Amino acid sequence: MRLSELMGPSLLLIAVAVVGSFLGSGLRFQALSILVTTAIVVSMYVFIGNSGVLSFGHVSFVALGAFSAGLATAPAAVKPTTFPELLPFLANLETGNITSLALSAVLGGVFALLVGIPIMRLSGLSAGIATFAVLIITNNVLRNWEAIGPGAKTLSLIPTTTGFLQATIGSLLVVAVAFAYQRSRWGRMLRAGREDPAAARSVGIDIHRQRLVAFTLSGALAGFSGGLLVHLLGSINTQQVFLDLTFITLAMLVVGGIGSLWGAVVGAVLISGANSVLAEAERGMTVLGTALQVPAGTRLITVGVLMLLVLAIRPDGVSGSREISLRLSRSGEPRLPSQR
Repeated sequence: MRLSELMGPSLLLIAVAVVGSFLGSGLRFQALSILVTTAIVVSMYVFIGNSGVLSFGHVSFVALGAFSAGLATAPAAVKPTTFPELLPFLANLETGNITSLALSAVLGGVFALLVGIPIMRLSGLSAGIATFAVLIITNNVLRNWEAIGPGAKTLSLIPTTTGFLQATIGSLLVVAVAFAYQRSRWGRMLRAGREDPAAARSVGIDIHRQRLVAFTLSGALAGFSGGLLVHLLGSINTQQVFLDLTFITLAMLVVGGIGSLWGAVVGAVLISGANSVLAEAERGMTVLGTALQVPAGTRLITVGVLMLLVLAIRPDGVSGSREISLRLSRSGEPRLPSQR
C-alpha cells in the first residue's frame, strides 16, 4: 500500500485543525465545520469516485446518522414531553457520545445496503435519479413521521462533543478507511468496472456486488459523519441535511477532483473554507484588529464564481483526479510532492 498517498490528505486536515485551534470562537467553529464537511465529502467519494456513478442520495445517510446520534444522546428526561409521539424505546434511549457515533455508522451502512440492492443495478442518469428519490423519501419520512424523530421541529439539547480532537480523529478515520478501500482488491475491481464494464465482467468481476459493497461502506461513513455533524451543531432539523448540503458537497467533490481521495479532501477544504470565512464575514468579523463585514449574499456569489473558474480552467478538478504522494528521499530529506 502506498502510504505516502495518505500523508497529503492527512497533513492537510491536521493543518486545518491546528490553525483553527488558534482562531477566535467564530472561526474556530468554522474550522470544525470544515473537518466535518470533509468527512462527508470523503464518504461520498468512496462510492462516487471509485464507481463513477453519481449519487444524490448520500446526504440521506448523513441525515439518518445525525438524527440517530442526536436522539441517542438527547436527555431522556425531556424527550417524552418535547416529542410525545416518539416510540417508547427511543424516548427512553440515552447513550454516550462514542456509542452514538457507532450507532450512526451502523444505521447508515444498513440503510445504504437495503436501498442499494435494487439501485446498484442501475447506471448513469437512472442511478442518479434513483438516489435522488432516496433523498426525497428519507427527508419526507424524517420530517413527517414523529414516532421516530422530531418531525418538522428541531431536535435540540444534543451534547456538543465534536471539538477539535473528535473532529480531527473522525475525519482522519474516514480518510484512512477511504484510502484502505481504494487500495484494496474490492476497490480495484470496482474501478476496473468503472473504466471498462464489459472487460471487467469478462474476467469475472460482479459489478453489481462491488458497487453494493462500496455503497454500503460509503453509507456507513456518511452516517458516522452525520453523527459528527450533529454533535458539532448541538441541534438538527431536516432542512439542514437536505438539498443545500447535497449540492454543496457534490460541488466540493467535483471541484477537488472526483476521481481521487486527495481531490475530495482539497475540494472540501477549499470550498468549505471559503464558504465558512465569507459566512463569518457577512455577520461581521475582526481581522488583524480591523472590523470586516461584507454584504449579504457575497458568500454564495464568491463560491459560485470560484467553482466556475476552477471547472473552466481544470475540468478534472483542482487535483486533476490524481493522488498526491509525499515521500522521503534516501537521505531522509522530504521530496517535493509528486502527482501520478
